[in-house]
Amino acid sequence: MLIGIPTETGPGETRVAASPETVKKFVAQKHTVLVERGAGERAAFTDDAYAAAGARLCDAAEALGAALVLKVRAPSEAEAARLARGGVLVGMLEPTDEENARRLHAAGVTGFALEAAPRVTRAQSMDVLSSQANIAGYKAVMLAANHYQRFIPMLMTAAGTVKAARVLVLGAGVAGLQAIATAKRLGAAIEASDVRPAVKEQVESLGARFVDVPFETPEEAEIARGAGGYARPMPPAWLQRQATLVAERVKAADIAITTALIPGRRAPVLISAEMVASMKPGSVIVDLAAAQGGNCPLTEPDRVVTKHGVTLIGFTNLAALVAADASALYARNVFDFTKLIVDAEGNFALNLEDEIVRACAMLPAEVLSNQTTLA
Repeated sequence: MLIGIPTETGPGETRVAASPETVKKFVAQKHTVLVERGAGERAAFTDDAYAAAGARLCDAAEALGAALVLKVRAPSEAEAARLARGGVLVGMLEPTDEENARRLHAAGVTGFALEAAPRVTRAQSMDVLSSQANIAGYKAVMLAANHYQRFIPMLMTAAGTVKAARVLVLGAGVAGLQAIATAKRLGAAIEASDVRPAVKEQVESLGARFVDVPFETPEEAEIARGAGGYARPMPPAWLQRQATLVAERVKAADIAITTALIPGRRAPVLISAEMVASMKPGSVIVDLAAAQGGNCPLTEPDRVVTKHGVTLIGFTNLAALVAADASALYARNVFDFTKLIVDAEGNFALNLEDEIVRACAMLPAEVLSNQTTLA
């Protein structure tokens, strides 16, 4: 199969959908890999490295016109127009965005949105959300440390003792747990909160104190278990109790990192403007939900601002700030997914009986309703 790797053209996007490592694996499977010149430069992957792995360097038109195109982000209008009709596109295609779906259907392209993969054991190696969130959690702590004008660890010096920074992590999913682990390595004193009681053990195993909000009804406990590995919206009464407790912890924190997202919904507000005003001057908030409206209403997407003496960091693509490792991990996710849609002879095979393929496929309803395997 002819596989194309184009340069990502989205604002601030530095990642690439294939690494020299995965290109070598594709070539070993007898595929022909076309890599647009310069596609990996911002991720520290040179053209020479791709060529040494067996890729053929090309221009954007050739890469986008391949039978199977691998991308990081959804194609722009101009890119979609250059995709081969009847071709296949794999990437983080934002399946809830109707405009993206329209472009792909108009181009006659079968798209696979990797972020829609179910959180089942068999899909772990293809879980792009986890691989990229892991990097975002790490980078969030590094950004906070850079903007925080004090030491993170406790230091005992000839000039006196410096207290460890107090870090509060709200949301203990993949990004939150990595943030806890990274902050711990830097020597911070850490607290963390999440609606799901099941993560308490994970939080504590990483060295953080779990901020527990008690459940008053069986309904609250049931909702808190989440669904498919994600949190669910909690009842208003529980949210009020959480807000009161979080307000106390935010006021005491030097650094707050918020990671709470609910698929298909606006991000929940965890830190209000009043809470920000209560924080110590020089405190830092890193809002990983800035692209979905923010866990703090004062966050400004893709900007670093200071309000009430507190620095708010709202970068919407933290993984792109660690482009080399983010691309390497993403490329492995993509490579593993292609095994589900390319048969042993190197042909595209659409098997809608596979739950992972079915969940990721961006196809018209009439195709999805037909439980057949296409080749």
